[in-house]
Amino acid sequence: MRPGMTGYSWFPPLKEPGTVAAFPAPSGRRKRWLACLFAIVSSAGASLPATASSGEIVSSDDLRIHYVDKGDRNAGVLLFVPGWGMDASVWDAQIAAFSKTHRVIAIDPRSQGASSKTLASNTPEARAGDIDAVMRELSLDPVVLIGWSQGVQDIAAYVERFGTQRLAGLVLVDSPVAAGAVAIESDPAAARLTFERMALYAAHQRPYLEGMMKAVFKKSMPDEALKRRVDVAMQTPVSAGIAMLVLDLYGADRRPALKKIDRPTLVVAAAASPELAAQRAMAGQIPGATLVSIEDAGHGVFVDQPERFNAVLREFLAKVEARD
Repeated sequence: MRPGMTGYSWFPPLKEPGTVAAFPAPSGRRKRWLACLFAIVSSAGASLPATASSGEIVSSDDLRIHYVDKGDRNAGVLLFVPGWGMDASVWDAQIAAFSKTHRVIAIDPRSQGASSKTLASNTPEARAGDIDAVMRELSLDPVVLIGWSQGVQDIAAYVERFGTQRLAGLVLVDSPVAAGAVAIESDPAAARLTFERMALYAAHQRPYLEGMMKAVFKKSMPDEALKRRVDVAMQTPVSAGIAMLVLDLYGADRRPALKKIDRPTLVVAAAASPELAAQRAMAGQIPGATLVSIEDAGHGVFVDQPERFNAVLREFLAKVEARD
């Protein structure tokens, strides 16, 4: 399995700009009070349907982690983790479809979307702790954990740190698990390109992000939708965004976590992914894992082909639930 770019190979080519792409944390006894207040205010003013809500939990290091919660509270639980620079709304098509039959939770990872911004601990391991905190605070057990791109690294870190006791199944979307710093030596050209892209992102944030969104999502989106995606990504401080990229790709070899997965696992890849072979190899290292590739989709496969992705996920969930 090639130590690859873990989803970042979809990012835009290097071009001149224009042609491509914190909140204070609560502490002490204020934590529960703020969480309750936030939930009350959110539910009072939200435009979401009555069956949906949004709220936050407080992480072990006093960051607020925002989430969307929709569907039957007594149904099976799906927890969606977005990729780099994204918020929970990137899963809107899945939230709408699966909240009819499941309880659906989608989070904004730390330093992204409506969650607290921090210049420290922007690692998959820290985000794994946030996922665990969401599960515990909301009493989610068992959970089908679904992660895309950076979210795949978060799931690997979660399994390594917390095991699979709370999991009913896993879905890894269009990214292999990172090999860590060894990838710099094994694929120096890819590493060089990654760091060049980071430099472009640091110097020209909005143009770079505009190009990135157009590269990640194959289907063109309305200007307003593109602007919203970029605006969400702009909420992440540049230094935090760069730290995430480095730590996602090179911070640790997370491949050993694959051997610890003992739950049904689905790998969903874009058929055109430059990392399809790496994802196939990853699936081969997970006992009983299934890989499905989806045609006519970019890295954001579930946005480009929501009906096909949802059908694949629904079939997988039926198999998971048949085991119970």
